[in-house]
Amino acid sequence: MMVMLAAMSPHVSVGADTLVKIGPLGFTNSMLYGLLGSGLCWWILLYAKKRVQERRYSRLALAVLWAYEYLLDTMIEVLGDRKLALKLSPFAITMFFFIVVNNWIEILPVLGPITWHGVPLFRGLAADLNFTFALAVVTFVTAQVWAIQHLGFFGNLGRYFRNPFKDVLGAFEGFLELIAEFSRFIALSMRLFGNIFGGEVLLAVMGFITSYATPITLPPFMLFELFIGLVQAYIFFMLTTVFVSLGLGGHAPASESDAFRDEDGLVTGTKPAEAH
Repeated sequence: MMVMLAAMSPHVSVGADTLVKIGPLGFTNSMLYGLLGSGLCWWILLYAKKRVQERRYSRLALAVLWAYEYLLDTMIEVLGDRKLALKLSPFAITMFFFIVVNNWIEILPVLGPITWHGVPLFRGLAADLNFTFALAVVTFVTAQVWAIQHLGFFGNLGRYFRNPFKDVLGAFEGFLELIAEFSRFIALSMRLFGNIFGGEVLLAVMGFITSYATPITLPPFMLFELFIGLVQAYIFFMLTTVFVSLGLGGHAPASESDAFRDEDGLVTGTKPAEAH
């Protein structure tokens, strides 16, 4: 498969290629690969769940369990409230696994050689800006919903809009916060897309340049892309958790009224229980 990759010219397209038309909508090669990645992700998670319930731990089940516990501990540290972390964890941690699985299968050498009417049949899901944009929208909406739940609708609006005649600095701060929300939204979508799309282009170009020596030259780049795929999934997970935490800033969790806060108002820990 690597030899086939080396024998063909690299196909570089910023947008996903349409494979078939379904009415006014197009089914793209990134959608096809996304379906395969989604199925694989569901299988891994369900497999790990079954093994853990049966207490028959395989290496894969232990890896998933370790990753879940590590990510949950990270969320607890960021949010400062275990109950909040447990409520948010199904969304944030599932997103991590979904992104990392799709990122890792993107290094498979079937991305380029198999074509359909002259275009690659498969394209990495995160290499499609529509997908990363949709993930950013979901993350942005989730952060706003959590902020409304804890601050109230008008309390959340108060983070962005204040009376400039009564609080000039507060109004300016709210304006900057509003700009920051949209900058985070753009950063979420563009960072993931840029790194994964760039990785695909790198593999295609290196395979073409090194020609039939690709079995020797490509594996190091593939290992590097595995690392990048893991890092990008973790960054997306972390930013999702941090953005939700920023939306809760200045509001004490109901279950942690004795929470410590730093100078920015973010929860950093809880007071130790008093000895009886």
